[in-house]
Amino acid sequence: MAGSDMSEKLKKLQDGDFAKMVVESGKPAVVDFWATWCEPCKRLDQVLEDIAEKYNGLISFYRVDVNESQQTINRYSIRSIPTLLFFHEGEIVDHVIGAVAREEIEKKIENILRYA
Repeated sequence: MAGSDMSEKLKKLQDGDFAKMVVESGKPAVVDFWATWCEPCKRLDQVLEDIAEKYNGLISFYRVDVNESQQTINRYSIRSIPTLLFFHEGEIVDHVIGAVAREEIEKKIENILRYA
């Protein structure tokens, strides 16, 4: 999708569908809390798209715009962006704050998949 600020690999979530897609599904998931105006978020975009492609079918990747999903950011106490939350069986098992290296994100994903 040329010119899109959203990858198909990173599915957009809002308050109304977060619980169903992430918590209740039980499937391992990475949730990226971001905003269009956030420069570090933009730097992380391509890394997350590449990782989502690599782990396609093994773990779900979602994106939550902090400007559109107040209930979700309050529920998970998101104070800085980008923030990545790593879920396993509906529970947060790890997190990352800031635009970190690809290797750090993949290491956390591998840890989750070991128990999936």
